[in-house]
Amino acid sequence: MSDIKEITTTEGWEEHVSSLPPSALLIVSFHAPWAAPCAQMATVLSTLASEYPVTQPPSTSWVKINAEDLSDISEAYDVTAVPFLVLIRNGEVLETVSGSSAVKVRTAIENHAGNTGPAATAHNGPTAVPAAGGGEGEVATEEDPEKKKAELFRRLGDLVKAAPVMLFMKGTPSEPKCGFSRQLVGILRDNAVKYGFFNILADDEVRQGLKEFADWPTFPQLWVDGELVGGLDIVGSTPSGWLCGLHVLTNWAGQGGAGQQRRFLETVQRQGER
Repeated sequence: MSDIKEITTTEGWEEHVSSLPPSALLIVSFHAPWAAPCAQMATVLSTLASEYPVTQPPSTSWVKINAEDLSDISEAYDVTAVPFLVLIRNGEVLETVSGSSAVKVRTAIENHAGNTGPAATAHNGPTAVPAAGGGEGEVATEEDPEKKKAELFRRLGDLVKAAPVMLFMKGTPSEPKCGFSRQLVGILRDNAVKYGFFNILADDEVRQGLKEFADWPTFPQLWVDGELVGGLDIVGSTPSGWLCGLHVLTNWAGQGGAGQQRRFLETVQRQGER
């Protein structure tokens, strides 16, 4: 499977581009560490990259670039917001995708990767768009349901840990698509909680699979440290003090605070059960 390479210098970028054959599809992901949607996109791209085999010469190449650190490259490709995806072949920009829509990203990559990509039915949920042409997907052998479910659950396991606090919602924080999601976003915003999010309307496979994975049938869902806290009913009914702790929690990740995170999460869950 393909991996995503981090480009950290302009020289490294030029060297990488020059090493590719003209036929290779170069997938470039521009990101910024402070932008919550980039965490969602990183997981989406990692999952997609794993579906493409490593070939010689390479048929696809996957790289990521910090848009602020390498601003010259960002400006060359008119990157004005992140996440931002650029698809390039032989020096020519084929397509760009701005935003964190998993469906748009998958469709763009499959359209331009051609026959080098996976079968259209391999990992797609009901709303996923098949590869251009569709003929190959129609004759592909149906995947073992248990294997497909296991792969989906592995993906969901990565998604719920994409950030210390993850919100699975309908829409985005700037454009919620339901009242419950809007209220929960407001609660997190009012308490200055840093969080990542995933728009379940953009990926029906995640939307349906997470209900079983979490044993929780509704959205939005708030996850802390990879474990489910609950929905608006639980978050909205717990004492306001724990939201202050949730604000602090985002500063514990990667600083040896796993035990504190665990104790905090258990406290939140106990409060939600009252």
